[in-house]
Amino acid sequence: MPNEITINDFSPHLFWDVDTDLFELDKYKAFFIQRVLEYGKMKDWNLIKSLYGMKEIKTAALNARSLDAVTLSFVSTLFNIEITEFKCYKHKQLFPNYWNS
Repeated sequence: MPNEITINDFSPHLFWDVDTDLFELDKYKAFFIQRVLEYGKMKDWNLIKSLYGMKEIKTAALNARSLDAVTLSFVSTLFNIEITEFKCYKHKQLFPNYWNS
């Protein structure tokens, strides 16, 4: 991981609920990647690509417990993987939401 990229390089709205002084990019990378995928700007996307690489982003997306529909469609198309292969899709099928279908 390049030492020059820190959490302070990313958009501040991504981590409003996180103590950025204690946040470790390696330790919480799955959370970090998911947050950038769902709420990040293009600058944030480019930073995680250079920080983790596409393979690590793919792994995090496949194993994320929840992704919104737009993000799920994006990563499915980006990595050319069926939506049904993502953990968040399988989890959503197990626990359907009847009120906001």
